[in-house]
Amino acid sequence: MSTELDVAMLVLRVALGGMLMAHGVNKIAGGGGLDGTAGWFESLGLRPGRLHARIAAFTEIGAGALLLLGLATPLASAAFIGLMLVATFTDHRGKGYFVFEGGWEYTILVAMVAVVPALIGPGRWSLDHLLGVNAFGLTWAVAAVAVGALATAGLMAACYRPRATTS
Repeated sequence: MSTELDVAMLVLRVALGGMLMAHGVNKIAGGGGLDGTAGWFESLGLRPGRLHARIAAFTEIGAGALLLLGLATPLASAAFIGLMLVATFTDHRGKGYFVFEGGWEYTILVAMVAVVPALIGPGRWSLDHLLGVNAFGLTWAVAAVAVGALATAGLMAACYRPRATTS
């Protein structure tokens, strides 16, 4: 891997990992804390909201940290993909494409970009590289997408119960 690609992967990992960790911390310590996040998740149809608030917050912090460090990179990519697909199918559902209208533009973009580290690797400046882990490539990227999508499908089937709206 060239130095330029190593730098690019470091920038990508810091940007995505840091962003997702901040989202997780915000679910715990932001405005309404975990109780506020739980109420929001309930309003989205993710039940029980208290459980999903905790799962989402700690998955975001954990996956963000893994990606930022370049550790267990395909697992981090899979978690990003799953988180973003759940957000797409709950909070952003039915709001169109553009994020400024509440649409799914942002979540799908983040999910797609999260495939890149699983595909080309985290770069030399990563814990995976330091530990001699070479878990990246097309097979790992496809596996990350599959695991993220299957986790999303399972969570949605088991826990997504939106309330019927009345007009």
